[in-house]
Amino acid sequence: MADLTSNCGGIISPNPFWLASAPPANSGDQIKRAFDAGWGGAVWKTLGQPIQNVSSRFAATNYGGANAIGFNNIELITDRSLEKNFAEIADVKKHFPDHAVIVSLMVETKQEWKDIIRRSIDAGADGLELNFGCPHGMCERGMGSAVGQEPSVNTEITSWAKSFSSVPVLVKLTPNVGDILPHGFAAQRGGADGVSLINTIKSIIGVDIDNFVPNPRVGNMSTNGGYCGAAVKPIALHMTGQLGRDPGFNIPISGIGGVTNWRDAVEFMLLGASSVQVCTEVMLRGYRIVEDMIEGLNDYLDDKGFASVNEIIGKALPGYTEWGDLDLNYETVAKIDGESCIGCYKCVVACQDGAHQCITPAEDGGRVPVIDESECVGCNLCQIVCPVPDCISMVEVENGFARATWNDHINDGAVLRPKTGIHH
Repeated sequence: MADLTSNCGGIISPNPFWLASAPPANSGDQIKRAFDAGWGGAVWKTLGQPIQNVSSRFAATNYGGANAIGFNNIELITDRSLEKNFAEIADVKKHFPDHAVIVSLMVETKQEWKDIIRRSIDAGADGLELNFGCPHGMCERGMGSAVGQEPSVNTEITSWAKSFSSVPVLVKLTPNVGDILPHGFAAQRGGADGVSLINTIKSIIGVDIDNFVPNPRVGNMSTNGGYCGAAVKPIALHMTGQLGRDPGFNIPISGIGGVTNWRDAVEFMLLGASSVQVCTEVMLRGYRIVEDMIEGLNDYLDDKGFASVNEIIGKALPGYTEWGDLDLNYETVAKIDGESCIGCYKCVVACQDGAHQCITPAEDGGRVPVIDESECVGCNLCQIVCPVPDCISMVEVENGFARATWNDHINDGAVLRPKTGIHH
């Protein structure tokens, strides 16, 4: 069995699965139950000057019979007293000394940062997470994403925290920016021991078309909130990979955003994350999901021959490049397995209406559609819509052309293969 011990910026946990700073990490009782279930760490729901939250505060996007593929919240930081939170942090550490408790913080002034950091460490925090990501409510008061969107402010407050802290400091980055790199580097310049990303995405999740108010509805009004859940994973993976592959970025990453199972977690680690944080899936399914995550990660590492989870961190980064460096002479075509095809013709509709018109109904009215391989561009859409696993495969074509990228073509005149597709 592989070693799952995680070290994220000097924060050690028995496995890389952490609760994200959110309602599932709101109290000591909750976190103790989570640790009993198997979670390796928890980022305490953000502490600051306690606020008043609204009712209601959550909404979700449902699609194709699946509930809450996307989730939205307008909840803010803790609404419980700091005294109660710190007492519970101390109690959790007393009962679970080997699990990681990271305290998320968000305040305004330098003196407030100094005071709350000292109190967090005195309570037993193994690390701190500076919440520079909240996209609603707190940013209107000059905190949260208002800090995370300004690199110079990010650097300054991070440097304050580092000067006050004797435990590792992570900076939680906002995705509500055009390019994540300046913000990751801002945290690194401030001395951060690592970054965590992404926080939620500023959004309106839907509109109540009967009452003419966005959701979630608070009386007859609403506001933009933070979007999260399974639907945001591609955005989170992109930003994690952007930082992970940059040769100048050399501090650890805690990956967040759309993690629902062990495979999602592995994807984040392969793009550079050394721990992963989970919120929405716990809210929807409960703490026990970590059991399958631990088992799945263990089996994956054993199957691949890895002795430690650390061996997979960043392993996919060499395969992540810019479009201009992709091989334009690499070619695939779709092939249908006639035995498993059920004749639903979803591939025909998708190809004819949404792709490149190379899949047609069988001329004899048969069950299996026909692919004109000379016109197939290998776009994968048919494979995506096919309801039968492995019925449609993308097969590499040996076309006789040497590897050539767009940059090779523009800079050195490299020869590109002839274009395919019915419109050429």
